[in-house]
Amino acid sequence: MKLKPYFLHFKPLQIPLKYVSFFVAVIFLVSVIINISQKQERDKVAQELTETKKSLGTHIKELTALKNEDQYVKNKALEETIKNIEDTYGESVSIYEKLLDLKGKTKDTGELDELFAESLTYLSERNYASGSAALKSLNAKILEKDQEISSSFSIPANVAQSNAPPGSGYQRQTVNTEIGTYLVDIIAADLNSTRVIVDTASDGDCRNDCPVSSLADFAGRSGAFAGINGPYFCPAEYPSCSDKKNSFDTLLMNKNKVYFNSDNNVYSNVPAAIFSGNSGRFVGQSLEWGRDTGVDSVIASQPLLLSGGNIVFGGDGEPKRGTKGARSFIGTNGNMAYIGVVHNATVAEAAYVLKALGLQYALNLDSGGSTALIYNGSYLVGPGRNSPFGILFVSK
Repeated sequence: MKLKPYFLHFKPLQIPLKYVSFFVAVIFLVSVIINISQKQERDKVAQELTETKKSLGTHIKELTALKNEDQYVKNKALEETIKNIEDTYGESVSIYEKLLDLKGKTKDTGELDELFAESLTYLSERNYASGSAALKSLNAKILEKDQEISSSFSIPANVAQSNAPPGSGYQRQTVNTEIGTYLVDIIAADLNSTRVIVDTASDGDCRNDCPVSSLADFAGRSGAFAGINGPYFCPAEYPSCSDKKNSFDTLLMNKNKVYFNSDNNVYSNVPAAIFSGNSGRFVGQSLEWGRDTGVDSVIASQPLLLSGGNIVFGGDGEPKRGTKGARSFIGTNGNMAYIGVVHNATVAEAAYVLKALGLQYALNLDSGGSTALIYNGSYLVGPGRNSPFGILFVSK
């Protein structure tokens, strides 16, 4: 008997048509449900995105509103006011100090005093634009007055001309240089018979409200036959010196072998003169010098004018050094020491004068209202303002 293949024993599945229709309907319904679910998810995401955008917009509006609130506006206005105060205060302090320096040259400052008072009135009324304009006008008038004083300066007719410093003692002379003729008061001393020392009003470092004295007092109590004002310091009458009145920053050793500002590295690049025995040594930076107390004095000041007979200062951007005035100096040539004042000169011009006099080394000292030169108890120039120190010539 021939057998049929195995699969031929089965009959095809017979599904009634009504069930087929039911299954198709179920599949369609499931498809629809899935599509609805996906659409709902997409709508949900879209809605969340929309809400996020709305929230961000709300935050931006709140920030804008905050900026426009009175307190914010007030803070911005306060910032502007503070800036105006700082700017005009800086201007007024600088110009007032220039006015003080000018008063050291002339008493004819009435118009300038009134203009300064006017500028302060504007500032007190918070009229910063007018106050600043008045200060600029005052600054220009101070410069004009300063130039007027310089141009009217004349050398007395009876002063002898000489390009050689005195062999000893004091001499007033005119010196011819390649840039003009200048009046000089100069004192010479032989270091074989003279010591150069520094007397100080303070026994040690002082940062504010420091003691001061006159050059005559320093000379008198030290038994000095001559003396001159020292390096730059911060005068008490300067507003910018309110928190460091009568202090100074540079290296110095006084007659008691006490070093001042020994730890001040900021000013350790300032030149210095060291006197010991029968000679004087000049260094380009005070950091080149240790703390030897075997010498007679150490004086750091700026700028160095001459080194090896050559001019080493030709001017810089410091306005006070660039205007004409009385310029104090200390210098040497071999075993001779010199102190003195070059009149109606800028600091750079003073260097030309000292070179013409044959000095080998010279250091600029403070000037303006601090200028003072004394000989045998009498002021030749000054007396100048009281200061923290004085440079003195004493006999050995």
